[in-house]
Amino acid sequence: MRPVRTLLLSFSLVLLSACVTINVYFPAAAAEKAAEQFIGNVIGDAAKQPEAKPERPPQAGLLDFFIGAAQAAEPDLNIQTPAVREIQSRMKQRFDGVLTQALTAGSVGLTRDGLVAVRDAAAVPLAERAGLKQAVADENRDRKAVYAEIARANGHPEWEAQIQSTFAAQWVQQARPGWYYQDAAGAWKQR
Repeated sequence: MRPVRTLLLSFSLVLLSACVTINVYFPAAAAEKAAEQFIGNVIGDAAKQPEAKPERPPQAGLLDFFIGAAQAAEPDLNIQTPAVREIQSRMKQRFDGVLTQALTAGSVGLTRDGLVAVRDAAAVPLAERAGLKQAVADENRDRKAVYAEIARANGHPEWEAQIQSTFAAQWVQQARPGWYYQDAAGAWKQR
């Protein structure tokens, strides 16, 4: 009788640990949706619609036997904290000002890691270079802060790199025609 009890206890612990693991995975689809919304608000280009993403078909398995489909659904990612809204507001002002012009001119580009960089300083008049470099530094500081804040606000600071990667892809996807971006190898390409 004792081996059966030990086996049942072991099986129960395995099931319990599986349930805990489900709650800590990175919600990629929710992060993509959050990035799309956040970036759309910053860029403010209502005429440009992001490309449609195919929906993933529901996957049934042994896990559905133990957990209802409603509990296994992908959660929303909270991007509506006061800190995130404050950063988003600063980024929108910067985009409405110097960054959209610099991106359109090609002097600034979107990096592969979700930041921006001065791509062609020679394209900027000497008198404006310091201001542009400061705007790029401010933008990158805010981008890093927003990626960290979204991870913290959702109770998973360990997701910061994944959130940044998701946002990096969305920045490129929502870029206007003519803007430069870095591909995975770091080479500049034009949208």
